[in-house]
Amino acid sequence: MIERSQLYAARIFGITYLLSLAIITVAFSRFYAPYLVWENGEETARHFIAHEQAIRLYLAGAFFYGAGMIVLLTALYVILRPVNRGIALFAAFSKLTYVLFWFILLLDLFGALRLLRGAGSLRTFGPDGLAALAGWQFDSSLDAYYIGLAFHGLGSALFAWVLLQSRYVPRTLAIWGILGSLYEGFCGFAYLMHPSFGAILSPNWYELPPMTFEFLLSLWFLFRGLRPPETAQAGPPS
Repeated sequence: MIERSQLYAARIFGITYLLSLAIITVAFSRFYAPYLVWENGEETARHFIAHEQAIRLYLAGAFFYGAGMIVLLTALYVILRPVNRGIALFAAFSKLTYVLFWFILLLDLFGALRLLRGAGSLRTFGPDGLAALAGWQFDSSLDAYYIGLAFHGLGSALFAWVLLQSRYVPRTLAIWGILGSLYEGFCGFAYLMHPSFGAILSPNWYELPPMTFEFLLSLWFLFRGLRPPETAQAGPPS
């Protein structure tokens, strides 16, 4: 039997995911991506200081996205706790680890902006030296992100596995969530171990499969709700 708290959590997941996706998409495409120079942290840092207000608007959107991730993992845990409490809890901790590294990334970006200002004794480094330091800080933020991405893939795959067990959503959707999330986790780990992996498979594609899964999952929760598990057919009367 599906509990009322699970139904509420499903609606919260759907609304929060769509809102978070809209915020981070606008923030990234409008205020961050135009100033990002891939594989060149120092040049990216120069662009950031020239467009500091835009970067801070991105950071504001990214903060709300991180907060939304906490709501999402909590909602999924509430939905799936009655099905498999242990795996759902481990999945929630895995995704919470991703959120932790997400906020570390944001702190690194704030640190890069602070370096670029060159306040106090930092002025002795000069503009080029400050750009180099800020570029190093920016590159370290990417390392934190890909560490978190591996945990995000693991957590999403575990949640999708419990969804498959629950039969709350179509089996095809749950299986897509498992495969797409494992792909994301593998790509994040492979990029950390071998940065040249990014030349083989663009990082732009790492998150797309699990994003489509979570997008479709949010639509299912909002418009179809949780589908009760199919009841086993009773055997012939004795």
